[in-house]
Amino acid sequence: MSEIDRRRFGEGIAAFATLLASGSLTAAEAAAPPPSHDMSAMPAHWMGKEKIAFLIYPGFTALDMVGPQYMLASLMGAKVEIVAKTKEPVRSDTGLVFTPSARFEDATEVDILCVPGGSNGTLAAMRDEATLTYLRTASRKASHITSVCTGSLLLGSAGLLDGYRATSHWVTKPLLPIFGATPADGRVVHDRDRITAEGVTAGLDFALALVARLRDRTYAEGVQLLAQYAPEPPFSAGEPETAPRAVTTMIESMFVGLKQDMSDAGKAAFAKTRSR
Repeated sequence: MSEIDRRRFGEGIAAFATLLASGSLTAAEAAAPPPSHDMSAMPAHWMGKEKIAFLIYPGFTALDMVGPQYMLASLMGAKVEIVAKTKEPVRSDTGLVFTPSARFEDATEVDILCVPGGSNGTLAAMRDEATLTYLRTASRKASHITSVCTGSLLLGSAGLLDGYRATSHWVTKPLLPIFGATPADGRVVHDRDRITAEGVTAGLDFALALVARLRDRTYAEGVQLLAQYAPEPPFSAGEPETAPRAVTTMIESMFVGLKQDMSDAGKAAFAKTRSR
């Protein structure tokens, strides 16, 4: 969200707060020109100062980051950074290119840490000690340590899910015990300061729920309406339980090798983490 978009969003929120404070509009008031925005009508807790870091790395899944980033960038007063090892452009798994706003060393003190997933890119990150060290460092003062999809395997590799309930993409969810985590049901799983989401699109639900937690339900509903987030997928194949068995088998077969590689990398990374 650009600065002008954030300002307009703030103005809209302020106008909405004025409406809430004054009660329902009459027909005459609805027809009248909108009043000037009075920020004093906005609940004080709607303005925050969170520092939010989204980790990106070569081969990450863009929607794992972009969906939540849209929701969390709507938090008035929050500062959002896109963090990578360097400020060189980072290419996602589908070829989208992102320019980081901060390097690892620039974003070590954050309130919210968000980790997207991917496939081979995530596997490489699980084997990258600099990335795992950054996650450990950034998590020390964070009030919310979060992931989307296989991003939970990165958190696990850094030792950040040991003793927590968590989830991941349905293909890789069975790997979570490698990291001392307990696989849990739910599109979004909250356990104390850890929040993990299932595959890709679950990041939208996770971030919207976090907006509600950081502000309130009304604020989050405004963000949802702004995004017109009202999914009606054309098929019921979004979960293994509802997808045709042949489709589930096809997808599972695509990731047999990667799943084994992630298991091996995860065991090695977690063992190294525990020996530190």
